[in-house]
Amino acid sequence: MKIAIGLSGGVDSSVAALLLKQKGYDLIAMFMRNWHDTTGTLHGDCAWEEDLDLAKMVARKLDIPFHFTDLSKEYRKRVVDYMFNEYGKGRTPNPDVLCNSEIKFDAFLEKALELGAQKVATGHYCRTDMTPGGEYRLLQGIDKNKDQSYFLCQLNQEQLSRAVFPIGELTKPRVRELAQQAGLPTAERKDSQGICFVGKVDLPVFLQQKLKSREGDVVEVFRDGTLRIIGKHNGAHFYTIGQRKGLNIGGHVQPLFVLSTDVETNTVYVGEGQDHPALYHKNLTIEENDVHWVRPGLRLKEGEERPFSIRIRYRQPLQEGVIRCERGIRILFKEPQRGITPGQFAAWYTGEELAGSGVIASRS
Repeated sequence: MKIAIGLSGGVDSSVAALLLKQKGYDLIAMFMRNWHDTTGTLHGDCAWEEDLDLAKMVARKLDIPFHFTDLSKEYRKRVVDYMFNEYGKGRTPNPDVLCNSEIKFDAFLEKALELGAQKVATGHYCRTDMTPGGEYRLLQGIDKNKDQSYFLCQLNQEQLSRAVFPIGELTKPRVRELAQQAGLPTAERKDSQGICFVGKVDLPVFLQQKLKSREGDVVEVFRDGTLRIIGKHNGAHFYTIGQRKGLNIGGHVQPLFVLSTDVETNTVYVGEGQDHPALYHKNLTIEENDVHWVRPGLRLKEGEERPFSIRIRYRQPLQEGVIRCERGIRILFKEPQRGITPGQFAAWYTGEELAGSGVIASRS
């Protein structure tokens, strides 16, 4: 079988390639560049070139053919334009989730198939298997500290049928150890951070490529429910729920946190202290068109409800709750959740399997 490994210049994809090579697969390496504009980025102009050089070195070390592909047009259209649109609506998107479903396992997969590959492999910490009925399951990685199944929560059955995750059974320390033993040039490289393929950004500066600054009020919400204007901001769409930095307002014993935003009135509501009650909610809703079942066989029928384990952000411990199907999805948590944020993805699990996901529309 011919497999295309997406080499990113990091240790995880390098070890994924190493394992596939050792198993004797017909392997090709592919590096994708998806972003050119450095406006608002904090890593400078040449980070992608360093990634490319390291990916080439790994391919040379493993003696596998190397291919370069530029998917920047697809990435801007499917991921970045979506980001701008969501922030403009006052929602906080998760571009890394879209990067996987729209780029790595769609546009990139198409390029791999054109080169004769049957499957695409990546360095994600997750696993797949198949049910007796022939449906693919997306499973958490063995290393619960690195599990990345959440980022793949929008993949469908066709995409999972083409996906290979060689390091899903490994811990991160073991991946580092294998890289060192094999003499891979990425063995000591730090993990990447920031937006997928863009990197760490100054978000307001990055968003100002499309979204204009607009002065508005910062309103403090006191614990007794009273309100008071305490400052100004440059645009409600530049802020997200739970944000602490960037408000630049003093005079409080505890830090201020963003409780909510209103882009229509251009108002940012804040509260003092990370335990402010307005940061906590027990329920969220997902609109019908935004509900995605990774495994269709687990889909709820209208009016049906079932217990699941849920997370609303990467690395969050799974939370107990009940999902009710009522013209979309309503999730009722056992305990109040901090910082439920419209635009982010909620993902729900049964055991170690990621069953489905959806874009959060509202909270209550």
